[in-house]
Amino acid sequence: MREELKALYGDERLPRYTSYPASPHFTEAVDAATYAGWLRALPADATASLYLHVPFCRSMCWYCGCHTHITRHAAPIAGYLATLRREVDLVTGHLHHRPLVRHVHFGGGTPTLIAPDAFRALVAFLRDRFPFAADAEIAVEIDPRTLAPAMTRALGAAGVTRASLGVQSFDPVVQEAIGRRQDFSVTEAAVTGLRAAGIRGINLDLIYGLPHQSVESCIETVRQCLALRPDRLAVFGYAHVPGFKKHQRRIDEAMLPNGAARRAQADAIAETLTRAGYRRIGLDHYARPDDPLTIACVEGELHRNFQGYTTDASDALIGFGASAIGRLPQGHVQNDTVLRSYAERIDRGDFASLKGYALTWDDRLRATLIERIMCDFAVDVGQVCRSHGQDPDVLLASLPRLRILADHGVVRLDGHTLSIPEDAKPFVRNVAALFDAHLGTSAALHSRAA
Repeated sequence: MREELKALYGDERLPRYTSYPASPHFTEAVDAATYAGWLRALPADATASLYLHVPFCRSMCWYCGCHTHITRHAAPIAGYLATLRREVDLVTGHLHHRPLVRHVHFGGGTPTLIAPDAFRALVAFLRDRFPFAADAEIAVEIDPRTLAPAMTRALGAAGVTRASLGVQSFDPVVQEAIGRRQDFSVTEAAVTGLRAAGIRGINLDLIYGLPHQSVESCIETVRQCLALRPDRLAVFGYAHVPGFKKHQRRIDEAMLPNGAARRAQADAIAETLTRAGYRRIGLDHYARPDDPLTIACVEGELHRNFQGYTTDASDALIGFGASAIGRLPQGHVQNDTVLRSYAERIDRGDFASLKGYALTWDDRLRATLIERIMCDFAVDVGQVCRSHGQDPDVLLASLPRLRILADHGVVRLDGHTLSIPEDAKPFVRNVAALFDAHLGTSAALHSRAA
């Protein structure tokens, strides 16, 4: 990463572009009635992904930015699962045609706090309500500290194909500072058990920019991760937003690395992983050369959604659970984030969707451009514009920052083809932001660019 670019662009606060527009632009104009109409309009040949949010954890990690609740008891989780099933039935009751499911993702929170028998039953319930592709991927997010052997076996029996394990850092000093103690042996045992249960895809999640973290501790964490032979790794920069997540106030801000130190950590992680043979996928993912994510990247078929980089090209993403976000051809929709009111709405037979965004033709054009930039570090603006019936010259002329970024070497423009040089790839979000017509009203809500 070029030092002069770090100073110019590294501290800009930008969306992660897992959707366009980003979620801060969702409004109450898209309500439950809107969502019901969008579901009914889903065509007969549509394919879909399902996202199920399970907002429960045993303890709160102080860095966490997720919607989750702390519980030591099984009853709240069992009650939530009953509500989740009612929501699935509510959705399928509005579908004239039930789409073929290609991907299922259980996120949280900690989905593996569900009782083993209940998890198997929930997957069977989904298979009963939706047709599943023979090769459908079923992915689950896991906290290795709470993964019991019985749950590991249940995941395998339910047909889970991919497990994403939270690691963040193996440095005990960092772990103490973020309220998450997790020995390497715990993670190793979880990975060994998952593979023994037949779950072939293993993902590990890391975070840089944490308190007391250093380049050396980041490299050591990666070295230990490599011993586990993961198929993929996701590497995220810590976003410190104590105004939104009050538990982050327990983190000592004085111990957080500054922007330059964060970028040095990200660079060190990237170099260590690529030297070990992993391919960098987009902004923050790494995968083995033979992994489907790498193949999709090479073939120009990589996609990006609320779970990050994916091979998922489904027509719709249907979200279930409190705070879950969905995407249908008409736009985005998000459920109530408050657990009690989410459940009350579903129990009344109403959708829990409170806000969303209906896409315009301009949004669709810009969303396509941004996704290709985020996935490929390049885009043929002319081709995309013509496919949307628009003039690429008019669009490019409306981007005042394009010439500035080009002069600084962040982007190249050859005719209508825009590309990002290798040494400027960490600033891909800055380039994607060129096409973001909504950014000006939400920049303060996003994380640093690099």
